[in-house]
Amino acid sequence: MMPGVDRSLPATGSGPEPPQRELSVLPSVPQRPSEVLAPRPPRQPAVQVAVERGVVLFDLDGTLLDDLALISDVAADVMHRSFGTPPEEARIHYLATTGMPFEAQLAQLYPAAPAQDRLAASRTFHQRKVTEAYARAKPFPEVPKMLKSLATARWNLAITTGAETEMADLLLEREGLRYWFDDVLGSAEGTKREHVAEYRRRYGEVRLFLVGDSRFDMEVAGSVAGVTALGRASTLRGWALSPTDLVHWGAAWADFSLGTLPEVLERLSRAPAKRAPKRARRRRAK
Repeated sequence: MMPGVDRSLPATGSGPEPPQRELSVLPSVPQRPSEVLAPRPPRQPAVQVAVERGVVLFDLDGTLLDDLALISDVAADVMHRSFGTPPEEARIHYLATTGMPFEAQLAQLYPAAPAQDRLAASRTFHQRKVTEAYARAKPFPEVPKMLKSLATARWNLAITTGAETEMADLLLEREGLRYWFDDVLGSAEGTKREHVAEYRRRYGEVRLFLVGDSRFDMEVAGSVAGVTALGRASTLRGWALSPTDLVHWGAAWADFSLGTLPEVLERLSRAPAKRAPKRARRRRAK
């Protein structure tokens, strides 16, 4: 495994992969992912919890779950069937814009396509992502131990994802990870930028970190004052993102594994916290 850009800390090995598990709660092919779940009451506003060390917001797909290869293959096939883009080219286009909701990706990639065609493609993608990708998705090997270490060190953890909130909750429960998170913020709660801005507003001056795997994640962190971006690099076929790439886009640290993240956060927490720049006062004209 390659070392991270922060050379003061060694990268952690991948270790053996856990066996794949079927998503047994998905008995049929739904029109939308939310249809695989029993109806739930409206989501109540999140209750502000006590924060001792700081808050770490995690992206889900490609950051905690090793599922981006599966999802990108589904997206490529949907884009090929819907818009005629060659599959491998479509896959690269999807990965280049990952981090945004799929609907926004299609609007950016196919602005001239009729809106109804993009909507139909989006529905198909969400359906197939559940039955073909999420059914086989699993966490990166180091993730369970890493999350336990962060919780033991009294960091507050939350999820920010463009996936549907209920589906993210379901996946985390299935993999035994939901216990570690105070909250799961998905598409029902807005965009990642809105999630991060809400946490910044809610918790004021506490240390706030965003861990993601895409340029979009790094830019989201950079758009909200006082948020530090951390990155998971990848070696996906045809779309390798090195730690250097993510640092170039704004990450304070990046590696191919999150195994050393607890140590990284300990080191960063000893540095002075970033504050929003003060605006220069305008002098009144005499």
